[in-house]
Amino acid sequence: MILNYTTKIEAEQTIGEIQKMLSRHNVMAMMTEYDGPHVSAVSFKMNVKGQPMGYKLPCNWRAVFEIFKEQKIPLKHGGTREAQAIRTSWRVIKDWIEAQLALVEINMTTIPAIFLPYTIMKGGQTLAEKLEQDPKFLLGDGK
Repeated sequence: MILNYTTKIEAEQTIGEIQKMLSRHNVMAMMTEYDGPHVSAVSFKMNVKGQPMGYKLPCNWRAVFEIFKEQKIPLKHGGTREAQAIRTSWRVIKDWIEAQLALVEINMTTIPAIFLPYTIMKGGQTLAEKLEQDPKFLLGDGK
C-alpha cells in the first residue's frame, strides 16, 4: 500500500508543517504555487555560500490518484479519491523532507545536495525538469 494512504490530515496543514521545517534551516522566502484550487508546489529560497538559490518541491497528486483508481484503494474517511490523493501526496512529501532534513541536522549532507533535483535553474525549470526534457543535459553525448 501507498505510504500515508489513510491520512486525515489536510494538505494545507501538511504544507504548513513543511514550511515550518524549512524555516528552521535559514530559508529566506517561501511560496506556495497553485494548479487551480490545489497547491501544486512549495518553493523556497535560501542563501547558499552567499548566493541566493531557489528550490521548487512539486506535488504530483494526480499520479497518486491514478494508483488509487487502478488499485481500487478504499476511501477510509469519506470524501473523494482526489481529495485523498492530495492529502496522501503532500504527507509523503513531508515525510521525505523530514527524513532529508534529519540527515542535514547530523551533518551527513547539505540542503543543496538533498534538494539538487529541485534547484530552480535559469529559465525557471528545475534541474529534474530539465533532465526529463533533455536526458543528455548532464552527460552530453556520452563520449
